[in-house]
Amino acid sequence: MLGYLDQPEKTAEVLRDGWYVTGDIAEIDEDGFIRITGRESRFSKIGGEMVPHIRIEEALTGLLQLEEEKVSLAVTGVPDPRKGERIVVLHTGLPRPPEQLCRELAATGLPPLWIPSPDSFRKVDEIPVLGTGKVDLRRLRELALTEFPQG
Repeated sequence: MLGYLDQPEKTAEVLRDGWYVTGDIAEIDEDGFIRITGRESRFSKIGGEMVPHIRIEEALTGLLQLEEEKVSLAVTGVPDPRKGERIVVLHTGLPRPPEQLCRELAATGLPPLWIPSPDSFRKVDEIPVLGTGKVDLRRLRELALTEFPQG
C-alpha cells in the first residue's frame, strides 16, 4: 500500500518504514508463509510482556466447557497504576467462583502473569458483540473501564 489518496496525514499514521501497520500480530514459518496469530488490541503489556487475551479466554472456555457459539465471557485490559495494565474478565455468569477458576487456570500451565486475580472478574448483563457475532472490542473496553474505574 502506498497510502491513502490525497490524505497525507492519515497515510503518515499507518505507514512506518514503508510498511502498512495493521495491528495484526503474525509469525512467518520456514517456508515464508504468514499466519496471523492475534491483534495488538487483544494483548495487554504487563511487566514488559505481551499477554494474549484470547489465550486466557480459550483456557477459561475450556475449563468451563462453554459453548463457543455464545459469547459469555471476554478478557480485556484496563489501566493499572502498579503494573501499567491489568487483565480483567467480564462474564454473564460463572458456575464456579473466581478463586477456584484462578487455581484451575494455574493448573493448566498458563504463566502466572496471565492469570487474572479473583477480584478481576465481573458479572455483566451481556458481552458486547458486533453484527458478525464477534466481540465488540471497543465497547468491551468501555464496559471494563466502567466496571474497573481507576482509583
